[in-house]
Amino acid sequence: MASKNTICLWYDGAALDAAEFYARTFPDSAVGAILRAPGDYPAGKEGDVLTVEFTVMGLPCLGLNGGPGFTHDEAFSFQVSTEDQAETDRLWNAIVGNGGQESACGWCKDKWGVSWQITPRILMTAIADPDRAAAKRAFEAMMNMCKIDIAAIEAAWRG
Repeated sequence: MASKNTICLWYDGAALDAAEFYARTFPDSAVGAILRAPGDYPAGKEGDVLTVEFTVMGLPCLGLNGGPGFTHDEAFSFQVSTEDQAETDRLWNAIVGNGGQESACGWCKDKWGVSWQITPRILMTAIADPDRAAAKRAFEAMMNMCKIDIAAIEAAWRG
């Protein structure tokens, strides 16, 4: 990896599976070097996948198979800006449909517990509208959604 700053994500033995899923699901994503443990360690044995270098939408990441000691939570998430409902649906359904779970306001978790915000650009435009009443309507519509429905956000925004 050429970057000086890499996002390190902790997995319980599933770093390679997660990296391969991200590479299949998101544009500009790929699996890179796989490092196998040169000896036994607390979460695995010699020869097990220890780390996996990968990119998610151009962001360098490292998956570390560190064992069950730490889990992911919403304090860290990938926010993915989508252009339209088709892209929003495709990414949301890929994450949730692959063992993940829905949450509120465009958030979901993949099956490894990593949080994702699937956020249509129009949503951010709507809630940043200088017309505070219009922004509030769009915001309140979003607050009642799991996956973002762009048509419903636009309708609320227009009033």
